[in-house]
Amino acid sequence: MDIWGEQALLFNLYIKLRPMNNVLKRLKNISSDCCVTIILNTHRTLPDKAKDRILLKNLVTEAEIRLTNECNNRLVSVISDKLRRLEATIDHTYNLESLVLFASEDIAEYTRLPIAVTDRVIIDRTFATRDLIRTLNKEKEYYVLVLSRQKARLLEALNDKIVQEVGGNFPIENVLVHPRESAEAAIASRQTNLIKEFFNVVDKQLIEVIKENPLPVLICCEESNYHHYLKIADRKEIIIGHLNGSRVEEKAHHIIDVAWPIVQQVRRERSSQRLQELSSAKSSGKLVTGINDIWRAVNEGRGETIFARHDYLQPARVVNDKIELVAEEQTDRTDVIDDIIDEMIEINLQYGGDSLFLSEEELREYQGLALTTRY
Repeated sequence: MDIWGEQALLFNLYIKLRPMNNVLKRLKNISSDCCVTIILNTHRTLPDKAKDRILLKNLVTEAEIRLTNECNNRLVSVISDKLRRLEATIDHTYNLESLVLFASEDIAEYTRLPIAVTDRVIIDRTFATRDLIRTLNKEKEYYVLVLSRQKARLLEALNDKIVQEVGGNFPIENVLVHPRESAEAAIASRQTNLIKEFFNVVDKQLIEVIKENPLPVLICCEESNYHHYLKIADRKEIIIGHLNGSRVEEKAHHIIDVAWPIVQQVRRERSSQRLQELSSAKSSGKLVTGINDIWRAVNEGRGETIFARHDYLQPARVVNDKIELVAEEQTDRTDVIDDIIDEMIEINLQYGGDSLFLSEEELREYQGLALTTRY
């Protein structure tokens, strides 16, 4: 793939991820007699990409068959038509790792995701949104503020890729002091004050960008400048770390290459901290592990965080407010919830809780599912 094709894919990923939190907020609040979610793995490159259209067509056909069995005739016709029309609009040239389609009587839209999924069709009263939540957990955007005493640049990155060099008021040149031209610059205290003023200007412009698109910030500068900047920063809580060195004249992608390992380490440390919540909750009596106990707690609004194995899918039916697990081949029955884990995640979100998806190893002690509660 040439550089333009790679940039097009990256831009497509960026525009899909950036509003994803808004997509999630909108979809999770929709309830209807028939909400269809189609989820499938896709491919970025040929020849595998050619298979994606066929798989999607087969899953749409599966959805239509299930609609006939599970929804009234009027909705079958309306939603089937929406699915076919939506299918026809998808350009597989820009596929990422997966694709999710959402269709109901009133809605038909899709989004591409940069994560692997389990191919499936879900029909329920709400849309299946767990893979959107997984993406928001996994894919991280951040800024790198590249700083010197003469200049400041702001880079926006997604994982190990540069998304854009932020424009507007960036880059910012320090017009307050020119050491070679100003006699005042020779006076150390005066120079320190001028640097402080420049860093204040940079910080105010950074805050304006954060207001529009709040993301964590990694500071890239020499160590002495980092400590100076921390003293004047208005929002220290957004700063996640420091990349040492003077790199203000380096190419953006080279800076991200060395920034990304630091961001990864921060993420690992924070995941480890989140896992500690399970131990703390256990000692304080705020840990729930049985699937029925978790179901009861989230429906009572007591849920804080659901910790789930990322590939844990479980069909079930709810009988007398209790969960009965069923085999995957029974998901086409009208009384079966395709994925009870997704259902619990959505209910917990409605009560202000959150979810964290982890590996099998990380959740082995809890059989892949646990909940911390507020009380």
